[in-house]
Amino acid sequence: MSSDQQSEETNGSAANAPDRKPIVPQSASEALRPEPGTPPPPPKRRSRRARSQIVVFANFMLSLVVLVVLAAAAAVYFGKLAFNEPGPSDVTTNYVVKSGTGIVEIADGLERRNIISDARVFKYGVQAYGHQGDMKAGEYEIKAHASMREIMDLLRSGKSLLRSLTIPEGLTVEQIFQRVREDDVLVGDLPAIMPSEGSLFANTMRFSRGTTREELIKKMQADQKKLVEDIWERRDPKTPLKTIEEFVTLASIVEKETGKADERPRVAAVFINRLNNRMRLQSDPTIIYGLFGGKGKPSDRPILKSDLEKPTPYNTYTINGLPPGPIANPGRDALEAVAHPSQTKDLYFVADGTGGHVFAETLEEHNDNVKRWREVEKNRLDEAAKAATGDKNASPDADNGN
Repeated sequence: MSSDQQSEETNGSAANAPDRKPIVPQSASEALRPEPGTPPPPPKRRSRRARSQIVVFANFMLSLVVLVVLAAAAAVYFGKLAFNEPGPSDVTTNYVVKSGTGIVEIADGLERRNIISDARVFKYGVQAYGHQGDMKAGEYEIKAHASMREIMDLLRSGKSLLRSLTIPEGLTVEQIFQRVREDDVLVGDLPAIMPSEGSLFANTMRFSRGTTREELIKKMQADQKKLVEDIWERRDPKTPLKTIEEFVTLASIVEKETGKADERPRVAAVFINRLNNRMRLQSDPTIIYGLFGGKGKPSDRPILKSDLEKPTPYNTYTINGLPPGPIANPGRDALEAVAHPSQTKDLYFVADGTGGHVFAETLEEHNDNVKRWREVEKNRLDEAAKAATGDKNASPDADNGN
């Protein structure tokens, strides 16, 4: 190939590769120097929002709320299980809730007595049900292994154990006060001022432990007032008694004269017939009240003949009509008897020696009855004397038949 042809090919190749870099002569040291590598990419910059303290705090609070919700849910779940599971006590226990006691004190007391396992669970459980203000005072019988839920329902129900105190008919206010004072289930003092005679309800009173003596007396007054007013409204319109006070006074005399309910209307008739005939009542119990007042006659003190003549406002052997007030607290039967007495003409009665009485319309008949009663009494005393003498002189081995 000629030099002209080589020159054309070279020029043609150059024309076909216009982008090829020209060859620059390099020295040996430059040719051996390594070429620089590709530089690393610049670091990414965090956004201002990600770097914000508010966002960081919000993330923390969100996490905290989630944890709290989970913990609360777990506490509620396990607390509800504990609230409904059987309790730790192996025996039935009586527990007293005093008046005014709060849920915290109740819960602590139950835990101390080992009736519940955890006072906090009981307190929060009761509060969760909204019953923290529904606990009622009283003495409760809590069954063995009762759950907290069962205990809550029991204390809410008010179905506490009831104690009883029997007040017999015919006691005076002073004697009733003494019985109430001696009852160790009741608490507190008696009223400073005694209520009027005849104003207390004579019956078996039911109450829960922790009831005060003053509360019981007030209840007895309210019950007696209602009883008297109800019976007075239904009284026989022909009765000569003008006021409710006279009604209670005569009922108290009838109450003291006989302990047999079936003969009280007839005893009441005798006194009403005497009032209608302007006769003195001549009732021995009124003499006793005039002499001894509310304390009552000593058991070993008989009524003497001289007592019949001692002037007191209550001695119906010396005064006309009714005494100034009741001589005891009458019960329902005596009040009903005076409100609805038997329709008889009896003016007298005397004991028959068997616990009852014999009635008479005339003094002559009455004197015969008194004579028979005295004979019965004499025979009774003679037999008692013989029995006492026989016991005193008997051989120590008499009971053995030797």
